[in-house]
Amino acid sequence: MYRRSLAGLLLIAALAACSQSSPDAAKPTQAEKASPALLPAPPSQPPGSDRDAHGCIPSAGYTWCAATNKCERPWELAKEKAFDNSAEAFDKFCANAAK
Repeated sequence: MYRRSLAGLLLIAALAACSQSSPDAAKPTQAEKASPALLPAPPSQPPGSDRDAHGCIPSAGYTWCAATNKCERPWELAKEKAFDNSAEAFDKFCANAAK
């Protein structure tokens, strides 16, 4: 009888130790709420808002071409005008000054 009582008591203690935590335990602490390091920093500029002196968007791959007088993507212009897809060939075709 003593052994059954002890085994039952140990079983209850083990089950109580495995119980789920209270809902309050999942809430962030004051330090976690106040810490700005946990939040992602907002971008300084929206993507694609960068412009060069000619109004070209470098982050989208556009570069000024004096030969066409417009912003061009070098690889697209190289395919269209049949020259090598390289910075040197683009600069030579567009007659751009050295960057």
